[in-house]
Amino acid sequence: MRLQELLKSAGMATGLADAEISSLCHDSRRATPGCLYFAVPGATHDGSTFIAEAVSNGATGVVTSSPPDSSACPMVVVSDVRSAMADIAAAFHNHPDHSLKCIGVTGTNGKTTTTFLARHILDSSSQRCGLIGTVKYIVAGTERPAPHTTPESLDLLEILAEIRDTGGRAAAIEVSSHALVLQRVRGIEFNAAVFTNLTQDHLDFHGTMDAYYDAKASLFESLCNQTTKRGRAIINSDDRFGLRLIDQFSKKTKIITYGRNVHADYRASSIRIEAKGTTFALETRGKSFLVRLPLIGLFNVYNALGAIAAAVTCGVEARAAVDAVAKCPQVPGRLERVPCKRNFQVFVDYAHTDDALRNVLSTLRELQPARIITVFGCGGDRDRSKRPLMAKAAEELSNHVILTSDNPRSEDPERILDEIEKGLRRKSHDRIADREAAIRHAVELAAPGDIVLIAGKGHEKTQESGEVKIPFDDVDIAQKAISDKKGATFDG
Repeated sequence: MRLQELLKSAGMATGLADAEISSLCHDSRRATPGCLYFAVPGATHDGSTFIAEAVSNGATGVVTSSPPDSSACPMVVVSDVRSAMADIAAAFHNHPDHSLKCIGVTGTNGKTTTTFLARHILDSSSQRCGLIGTVKYIVAGTERPAPHTTPESLDLLEILAEIRDTGGRAAAIEVSSHALVLQRVRGIEFNAAVFTNLTQDHLDFHGTMDAYYDAKASLFESLCNQTTKRGRAIINSDDRFGLRLIDQFSKKTKIITYGRNVHADYRASSIRIEAKGTTFALETRGKSFLVRLPLIGLFNVYNALGAIAAAVTCGVEARAAVDAVAKCPQVPGRLERVPCKRNFQVFVDYAHTDDALRNVLSTLRELQPARIITVFGCGGDRDRSKRPLMAKAAEELSNHVILTSDNPRSEDPERILDEIEKGLRRKSHDRIADREAAIRHAVELAAPGDIVLIAGKGHEKTQESGEVKIPFDDVDIAQKAISDKKGATFDG
């Protein structure tokens, strides 16, 4: 595509020297002849400092807000590189979202499970659905690593184009608050935008809860301004921020609510939580269905409600959606049961906020264990204010707490543990910075009827310390600890 044609299609001024553009990139190391390079300003590096490298590698054009004094290729000067990148990438890939039924899920907790469930329902209804989220990306049935919950706009649109071009008909996308602020989903039109909940997290990035809320709300603002789709806002009306969204957008777009309250459009009642799954009655549009969900927990009832509502919005019959949910697979690292032929149980969960930890522990309490032993830590270089809050939640709902490292990154693990301990009242906890040793200790402590919860990292396969990422999988470590533990086994 010619550069001037591409800019015109993106609604931008032309008149620059023309060139043939065959690819797009925002990493100067990946620039090749025919590439249009976006000099994106980042938290640690400014893409404009790598313009010379991109040109040296063959870039045919550059989009930047800080052009060099001279250059051997056309410079497209814009005020906001991220916005321009989203607009140009959409034009380059011929707006793939217009050809797909897109479900976007945002909120503090539940995004991953809701998108997994939505994808499963659509796939089961012969609508081949891609997945883009925290755990992995799925394109044409093939899994890929997920470097970001929501990739940069250029990468996201490229993935959506690939889903479209390989016969996909839908995409389920986790939409993080970072992605919304950084324009990663700019211009993408959703058939359904789901709001799960909002609790304290990411204040290191947003600063305040109001700013965090505003980031989430921007997804629904964009939903109101879509030109090719009549998107639906699907909102948890049991959440106080969900009610705020409903009040803010009820006059601007169609809202579908879900929850346990009597006014919800998708209402759950008669909830029964057991070790092997959850059942509940779903009432919607004057009909009632018995939902059998092979996931445990009240929070998963909410995730299922949001996913079912989104799938129905995308054309799936409610009965088909309910039937599909009954056969949904385990979501990696989301209250994932570790194989354990012992007389105790071990679960791994991604819970890394106090609200998520409370939800998981409350669910495990309903299984009536003899004791709950909780292993958790807090990530370094992230919201420090939630550390004592997580400790308080763990202590209130556990019989024994073991503090350990999560991903310390550039912080001293012991100092992170110092800050977590400020939220504890009892002195009976253990403090073991080495995460593997902490997990092994928890398994050694486990007695008949106990439940061990290993929280914080969930599906992650590495641990970040300093500049290094080492292989680390909570599930694998727990399995090894269970295998090494002395004592009787049983085939339960």
